[in-house]
Amino acid sequence: MTFAQIPDDAFVPEIEQDVLGTLLFGGDFRKVMAYLREDHFIPDAHRLIYRAMRAAHEQFGTTNLAVVGRLLPADIDLKFNQDTGQPPMAYMASLARAVVNGPAGLERGARAVIQQWARLKAAEVGRNLRAAAHEATSDPKTIIQGVAADLDNIAAELRAGPRRKTMHNLDEATEAALHDVRDAMARGNGLTGHTWGLTDINAATGGIHPGEMVIVGARPSMGKTAFALSVALRTAGAGVGAGFLSLEMGAKKLAIRRLTDIAYDWKVEIPYTNLIKGTVTEAELSAIVQANQDADQLPLWIEEQSGLTISDIRVKVERMAEQAEARGVKLGVLIVDYLQLIKPSARYSGNRVGEVTEISWALRELGREFGLGIIALSQLSRQLESRDDKRPQLSDLRESGSIEQDADMVAFLFREAYYLEKAKGKDKDKEDDRLSRLIDVRHDLEFIIAKQRNGPTKTIKLFVDIACSAVRNAARL
Repeated sequence: MTFAQIPDDAFVPEIEQDVLGTLLFGGDFRKVMAYLREDHFIPDAHRLIYRAMRAAHEQFGTTNLAVVGRLLPADIDLKFNQDTGQPPMAYMASLARAVVNGPAGLERGARAVIQQWARLKAAEVGRNLRAAAHEATSDPKTIIQGVAADLDNIAAELRAGPRRKTMHNLDEATEAALHDVRDAMARGNGLTGHTWGLTDINAATGGIHPGEMVIVGARPSMGKTAFALSVALRTAGAGVGAGFLSLEMGAKKLAIRRLTDIAYDWKVEIPYTNLIKGTVTEAELSAIVQANQDADQLPLWIEEQSGLTISDIRVKVERMAEQAEARGVKLGVLIVDYLQLIKPSARYSGNRVGEVTEISWALRELGREFGLGIIALSQLSRQLESRDDKRPQLSDLRESGSIEQDADMVAFLFREAYYLEKAKGKDKDKEDDRLSRLIDVRHDLEFIIAKQRNGPTKTIKLFVDIACSAVRNAARL
């Protein structure tokens, strides 16, 4: 759409020019890249510039005029002349004079761009509503549903963007810290964050803290998903909104694991593979359905989709937060399964360490922005399999980049029973010892806290029933 084609006199081009000019001449694109999109700009010329900026940032880490100009399509001179009255480079150079807020006001300017977009989109919805309402054959219910959906989408965009206060004086910070202390005293359980649902982990960590990121690393078959899903269920059971993003396992398989986990507390111990294959009795199925009835009301949202980018995750978090708010709770915890499956930008293409560093940093910032405790599962390097002691160490974080640095806590999961099962038949002279040890540790899951900014490093023993996807306090042992 050209400037001349914009049908609303309410459009103020200077709002967009301020942001574009700031980004071309010194503004930090990272501050707005997660929520300011190309289609928030109204004229085609501005959309093309912003698209080129995103490409410049992803490929070269900059949005300066020279680089952005090189990434504009080669055949747009005529279009720019028709739209702005100037060639592309001349128009972009002129945006330096349009800067009002500058780098310090970039996020405020980006919000103004989104607000203008929302105002014009709302006007468009109104025009479409009027036209549809005057159509004799139109269905009123369909019209209303469509308008409601459009307005919900606009409202979601308005809620996007920076939220977290980042500047505090010492008195404010001290008062906030004392408030947390008073809350912990009132609860009487030592928690200063959201519950893990696992007593010993709560005692060691104080809970899952808003704005902090926990990395939970493990090799395959250690119980990462079982652990994460159990935590999500128990956090939600305590009245805290919990989101679970699976980039690997499908929603149906997660739902099956959820059922067997919940049923476990009802003394209904059915392997989730039996449910998948349908090899359960009517009595067992009835018991599982009954156990699941209360859990249906938990504030837990599970989404599965592969190939998600950080921006995609942000949109999903926004929607989860809205749904939590509609149910009268706050989204407090987000679990991501798992970190290495998040799709990176093209900025570090071919440099896996750089890609993972970018992802871990962005996840932590997402947690800070939304006030979420982030639990990101991480796959560990197979190199640890060559060691005699296969308990993970910080050095085993695969393609770690700055994962360890970004994380407020790093923990590992380890099941000795897995390796004992693999050793079956390898040494007949030690078979009796292997079986005896396997019986002793078959339900052991070690939660190894290898790093914690505000607490001790230690190993906590948990109970796990891998077949039923259930993780509990070690008191069951």
